Amino acid sequence: MNAAVQPLTHAHLQSFLAFDFGQKRTGVAYASRLLSQAQPQGTVTASGDARWPLIAQHIERWQPDALVVGVPYHPDGAAHENTALAKKFARQLQGRFSLPVFEVDERYSTTEAKSDGAKDVDAASACVILDQFLRNLSP
Repeated sequence: MNAAVQPLTHAHLQSFLAFDFGQKRTGVAYASRLLSQAQPQGTVTASGDARWPLIAQHIERWQPDALVVGVPYHPDGAAHENTALAKKFARQLQGRFSLPVFEVDERYSTTEAKSDGAKDVDAASACVILDQFLRNLSP
């Protein structure tokens, strides 16, 4: 589901953990409806199966109601190799943790994080993704 296309009305979902997926680094951010602004939670610097225990630690710590994954596209909206990898990561999250997973078009999230002077660009990108998702949530 692309949260940027239409407002979401999942009122029972109150807290969210977002991921800016990368093959070697995955940024993490947390937000709740009450906070209404994402907070960076660091970057998982592992790939393949080695990343899952680290992601599980974040999920256990924050106990989110749902997960959000940034899915990259070319500027013209066309998919590319990383689009498929991010979508696969989203499916794996849902399968492993049995939580709702939402996909968000993350074009320019890294550019925005860098322009804001982020020290941890991956976690800051996850914040950009999650803030975009939160803007599309209906009360």
